[in-house]
Amino acid sequence: MDGSEPGELVSGAVLSGAPVDLQARTARIYRPTKTATQSGDWHGHHWRMDWDILQKGHRWENPLMGWQSSADFLQGTHLNFKSKEDAIQFAQKQGYEYFVQEPNERRIVPKAYANNFLYSPKTLKKIPTK
Repeated sequence: MDGSEPGELVSGAVLSGAPVDLQARTARIYRPTKTATQSGDWHGHHWRMDWDILQKGHRWENPLMGWQSSADFLQGTHLNFKSKEDAIQFAQKQGYEYFVQEPNERRIVPKAYANNFLYSPKTLKKIPTK
């Protein structure tokens, strides 16, 4: 059995020979948000999967520079997928525990520039300039 036969899925972690503490990693599947300096919605069409940070303290201070070093090779790794279903299917096939973080949808309130000049029967606002 090499995994190509139809039937029940065998997780990739079992076949890979990876250590047990790396097999039980939790993956987060989410759609990344745009940065604050962007006004368009480009890069909002794909889903990303990344892994949690190991909790056992696989970190040490580098004696030469004083930087933090890590033995966690998945810490800065992420995978991009075209859809949420593709990411879920990949996580199930690899045997990862995962959770899906649904994106917050933007609510766009319709505005018009002409509303700045609408008449309202209130008293005029006096703004002191000096």
